[in-house]
Amino acid sequence: MNNSPSMKIARRLFEESGLASSHEPVDVMLVSALLERRYHVGGRLERLPTEKDDTFRLRTDSGDYLVKVSHPDEAETVVALQTAVMRFLQGAAPELPVQRVKLTVGGDDRVAIRTNDGRTRVLRVFDFVEGTVLARTNPTAEQLAKVGEMLGRVDVALKAFEHPADRRGLVWDIRHFHQLTGLVEHTPNTEHRQLAQEVFRLFDGAIVPRLNDLETQVIHGDYSPYNVVVDPHSDDFVTGVIDFGDTMRSAVIFDPAVSLANLLGRAPDHPWLDACAFVAGYERARPVEDWELPLLPIAALARLTLRALITNWRAERVPERRDYLLGHAKDDWINVGRAMAVTLDDVIAQLREGRRDLP
Repeated sequence: MNNSPSMKIARRLFEESGLASSHEPVDVMLVSALLERRYHVGGRLERLPTEKDDTFRLRTDSGDYLVKVSHPDEAETVVALQTAVMRFLQGAAPELPVQRVKLTVGGDDRVAIRTNDGRTRVLRVFDFVEGTVLARTNPTAEQLAKVGEMLGRVDVALKAFEHPADRRGLVWDIRHFHQLTGLVEHTPNTEHRQLAQEVFRLFDGAIVPRLNDLETQVIHGDYSPYNVVVDPHSDDFVTGVIDFGDTMRSAVIFDPAVSLANLLGRAPDHPWLDACAFVAGYERARPVEDWELPLLPIAALARLTLRALITNWRAERVPERRDYLLGHAKDDWINVGRAMAVTLDDVIAQLREGRRDLP
């Protein structure tokens, strides 16, 4: 076992994130019984693939719901944070299309499930957001700008939010990236290892010295194309913001960086094109400081590299979710390479130009 300081940090963060181990799937009959007893809803449960928890679509005669049962290693306080963020936005910014939390008949926003080994899992129910996720569309530059603008509005609304668990440890948090170099050893491809090492070098040189200067607050944490529901025929385009499972207190620019990481390489000949459109939209709602803007592409590269590294590590240890993990990260190394073929000066110039191109 690798006991380097980097891998010790990685293992701790994986554990705190509920990603260190597999678990027995929750009993569907138990979930059905709890839904009937605590929520007075019943119907057909359809299991959905996810990164770590047990997730179902509940189809009822009156409408559909999303049902989540947390991973047994995920702390109850962290689950409470995720729920509190959504409820806060529902009250503070009801105009935002954030997924709604359904309460039990007794007014609770969660139901605790005690497992046989003494641990606790948390069942929650949300409205099911109908529509198409952004990942399954081919958005225009203006539509991507609207996606970015929506995240900017969410970040503005969350500025005042606080929670006792918002400083949770999360392996996906980009601020920990420079501490996770040990994950490179789990990447078998030499070219991929070299790409990762170059991204670590960029991050160490540009972002690590400024980490304490970056503005922090609670952020969504995973505003990816799979967590944005859209309607191409709607003027608003974005019709749903879902899955606050990675919410945390971190640097605010790391929130759009997650989105950029997912947009890199979509246009192979212009790998930063979509990312620039997104940033232009984001800045309509929440401008990025001039000194922070050059850090944004490096943070995006770090996030994309981090997903590739984590995928390799987890696919070895959680084989039952291997297909899900590899499916979401299958092009990551290709896109890291494409994005890094453009000089950072050119990327920053494109970002600044994007500010002028979109209203």
